[in-house]
Parts: sequence; structure tokens; C-alpha cells
Amino acid sequence: MDSEQRRKRKRTVGRQLHISSSRSLFICLFFFLIFLLFLSSHHHFFIFTPSTFRPSLTTSTLSLLYSSASNSILDPLHPTAPSYTLQHRIIFPDHHLLILTTPQQHQLHQLHCVYYTLHPNASSPAPTLQVQVRPLLSTDRYDESRSIVRCPLPQTNYTTAASQTVELRRRGEVGRRNLGFFINQTAQSWDRVAYEAILDGDTVVVFVKGLNLRPHKISDPTRIRCHFGLKSFHQNNAFLLNTRAVSVAQEVVRCMLPRSIRNNPDKVRGIRVTVSYLGGNVRHPVRVLVPSVATVSAPGSSKVQKRKSGKYELCACTMVWNQASALREWVMYHAWLGVERWFIYDNNSDDDVEKVVQDLDLQGFNVSRKSWPWIKTQEAGFSHCALRAREECKWVGFFDVDEFFYFPGEFHQNLREGVPGENSLKSMVANFSSSKSIAEIRTACHSFGPSGLRSPPKQGVTLGYTCRLQSPERHKSIVRPDLLDISLLNVVHHFQLREGFRYYNMPEGTAIVNHYKYQVWETFKAKFFRRVATYVVDWQEDQNKGSKDRAPGLGTEAIEPPNWRLQFCEVWDTGLKDFLLSYFADPATGLMPWERSSL
Repeated sequence: MDSEQRRKRKRTVGRQLHISSSRSLFICLFFFLIFLLFLSSHHHFFIFTPSTFRPSLTTSTLSLLYSSASNSILDPLHPTAPSYTLQHRIIFPDHHLLILTTPQQHQLHQLHCVYYTLHPNASSPAPTLQVQVRPLLSTDRYDESRSIVRCPLPQTNYTTAASQTVELRRRGEVGRRNLGFFINQTAQSWDRVAYEAILDGDTVVVFVKGLNLRPHKISDPTRIRCHFGLKSFHQNNAFLLNTRAVSVAQEVVRCMLPRSIRNNPDKVRGIRVTVSYLGGNVRHPVRVLVPSVATVSAPGSSKVQKRKSGKYELCACTMVWNQASALREWVMYHAWLGVERWFIYDNNSDDDVEKVVQDLDLQGFNVSRKSWPWIKTQEAGFSHCALRAREECKWVGFFDVDEFFYFPGEFHQNLREGVPGENSLKSMVANFSSSKSIAEIRTACHSFGPSGLRSPPKQGVTLGYTCRLQSPERHKSIVRPDLLDISLLNVVHHFQLREGFRYYNMPEGTAIVNHYKYQVWETFKAKFFRRVATYVVDWQEDQNKGSKDRAPGLGTEAIEPPNWRLQFCEVWDTGLKDFLLSYFADPATGLMPWERSSL
């Protein structure tokens, strides 16, 4: 009897142990799956082995390399309406940036920004889902296949929110999301992300925010690698191929292309790419992968105009923010000096810069605009522009729309007919095109002040501002883009040159740049709130108050100093104004060419 009871107890205990072990196994598997899910949604932290995996790429494999991470598809209200695929979300300090794949004929104005926010619920284990709908800030064409939408920051309490995401909906659409929607829907922070990539021969140049490298210095590339993306089961990309960095400086990383991709150059465009850096410590090195929204593009713009006679002798590149009113004067004047091609990098303007560029291009000024939504990245933007310009230009000048080249000697020649000084800038650089050692021409700048004005001059800055500081400040450069250092390092004013090449300083009596830097307070105040250079301290930051990049005595608040209109005035200089009034003003109306074109 006792033995029978013992057998029953063994069977009962065995069943309990089996149930317990099965339950434990289930719990282990459950938490393992949760762990994998966590990794997939936070995929930028990885530990890589020292070896590099380089599988051979077939045509079918290459098709997987194209970025198609679609976080949501906006289903059209009408079957024939175009659809929009939301690829990326990036959080900037003052707005959300959304990158979409769109057809050529798109109607982004029909969209609204929709915010989903999860808040902890004290009375329930399930969080509360809050939905907000707000009008979008602006839209723009980003490249041939993508557009961008800017959404305002939502009105919500971030301190109590557990999770938040933003998407787009057409007007009239109604929809809610379940909690599973938040997996892999989080936005990338602008503080740390790979944001652009461009081909350059057998290398790819990747632009990365958040590496915290030394400003104005070339860094050690041995700790950096590039990673090329493959589609995965989920919406995030798996980065399978990786190569070493050959150059790293500031926000620019140059890596070799994987050998298998180099053998298929036509298949490279659109591939997702990012970088990683070696973190951790000596005993436990950790390779950290930077989140990415960058896909590889070709250096040529959509408006490459190859000339039968070869490259343009002289091009110009600039980055603008809300300077549409200044663009006509700057382009028309320098076109007369010989600039043949223009690259305008638009850094989130909302003042019809695009329309001004289109009008100038229709008038034959050969101007193209590139949407550059990345805030405070002027140095990186100039590196990007140098690669684009190299395909079309022998020389390219990097200067702002408030900077005007002036040739006092050339402009005051006594000619019987014609206008003295025409094509002076083009002739200046052409004299150095055959040089075996000079790859950059530097021209000193004279900084002009408000010149007693209280409102912006109607005829333009060249006629309105005539009083300046006596001593030159800084300089601006025109470079040979094919002779720049592979790092593309620049400090806005000049570039790092390839070894064996040097710069040349133009004598002040031959050429000077009139920099209309300190304009009327209304104009200068707008500049106060927005600086585009990465490594130049903002006006409102309490740093480097004595720097030439700041207004002396201005401080850190946008409060008009006493007698602002009379400051920065040591020498009255009407040389350029007198020349333009003599040769360019309409005899009947007195209007300048840039005034007539805007009527």
C-alpha cells in the first residue's frame, strides 16, 4: 500500500515538475523574445567581432541593399491618389522632420501632423493613448524620389510621456493606433545621426552628427567604420557589409566602398549607410553603431549641365536661410563678374527662396537650389557642395550673400566703350588655372556697418551701406575642388588643401570683399537668432565674446544697442556704390537690374 502511494506521489510530482519546467521554459522564451525585440528597436548598440564579413553580392542581393524602411504608408482616400511612404522621423530642437518617398506629382499640402503619445495610467496597467492633430509647418522636395515635411513640436508634457511618435494623415482621415504601433516608430534625435552620404569614386562620404570630433582638425580614422544596409524582417535595416574609414574630420567620414559594391557601381545609389565608432574600454571594446537616415547619392545634381567646351571656369556655392530678398542682387552682380554656375543650399528657409531661384534660372543665370534641412551644418554643407561642384567647375567660390567682390583698380579704368571690370573675378581665377602649386585664392574682407540707416536699403546692400571698419577682417576663398584634401575639412573661410598645394592671398589693392556684415538692426536681429555654421558659437551662447564671428559689444541678447545705426563706422567707402550708379542704374528710372527683375 505504501509503495503504491509512493508511486502516485512520484507521478504527481513528476507532472508538477514537468508543468513547472514547461512554464519556466515558456517564461524564458518570452523574455528572450522581448530582449530580441528590444535589440531590434534599439539597434544602434552592437558588439562586433574583429573579423569583417564580406559576402559576395549578386544582382538579387544588391536589390536588398536599397533602403525601403517604411514606418507607415498613408493610404489614399481615393484609389487613384498617390500614396506616401514615411521613411524617417528626426527630432530637431524646434520641429520634427519627416522624410517621405513620394511620386513626382505630390500634394503634400493635403497632409496634417498627427502625434500619438503614451502616458502612464495609475488606475490601469495599460497606458493612456493621447492623439493630437496639428497643421504642418512646411514641405519641400528633398531629392528625385523623396520629400520632407516639417511638423511643429507637439503640445505635450514630455516629462510624463512614456513614448511618443508622429506620423501624417490626409485631411478628413480618422484613425487610431494600438500600442503595438510604437514598436520601431521612435524618432531619431538630431544630436546623433548619419544624415547624408555621397559617392566619390571608390569611396563614400558620410555626414554624421554626434561623433564629437575635434573642430578644425583631422581625426584618427582607425576607430571609425562604415556600414552598408540590407533589408531586414522588421522596419529597421540590418547593416551587413562594413569597411574601414580612410579619413575623418569634424562631421565628415570617408570610407572605402565594399569590393562587391564597387563591382556594381550602378547599384550603389539608394543604399542605406551609417558609421560606427569604437567605444567601451581596452578590455571590453564596444563598436557603437550610429542611427542613420542617410542613403547613398551620386555627386552630380539633378541639373548637371555638361558643356561641350568642358567645365565652367568659375562657380559659386552658398548656404542661405531666409535671404530671398538679397539673392537677386548677389547673383546678378557676381554673374557680371564672371560666375557661371550657382549652388544654393537652402537651410530651411520659409521666405520664397525657391521661387527666387527659379526666376533667376529662367533668366539664364544657371542657378540650382538644394534643400539642406540639417541645421548648423555649414561646414558639412560646403564639403558636400565641393564634391558636387567638382563635376562641373574648375574653381568654386564659397561666400555668403552679404559678401561682394570688388576690384578697385579694374573698376576705375577709363574705357571709351563698355563697362570696366566685367568678368574681373573670372579672369582673376583663370590666371591661376594653369598653376602647379596654387589651389586656393584668398581675398580679405572689409566689414561694413549700418551706415546710419534705420531700415533696409531699397536699392540693395551695395548702394545702401557705405561706412566700414578700417582694418580687414577674415577672408573668403575660391578653391580648386579637385585639389582639396580627401578629408574635405573646411572652416567656412577656407579649405584644407591636398599635400603639395598652397593658397595665394590677393593684394588688397587688387581685390577685396565688401562684407555687409552689420546691417540695420531689423536685418541683423534675424541673423542673431539663426547661425548656420557648426563650429561658430551662436549669438545667444555666452562663449567667445571677443571672436570676430560676433558683433563686438552686442552681448547675448537680441536687444538693440544704443546708436546701433552709427556703429562699425570708421571709414566712408562709396567706391562700389559710385561705380554701380554710374554704369548699372537705369538712366530713366534709376533702378538697378535686381530691382527691375523683381517688379
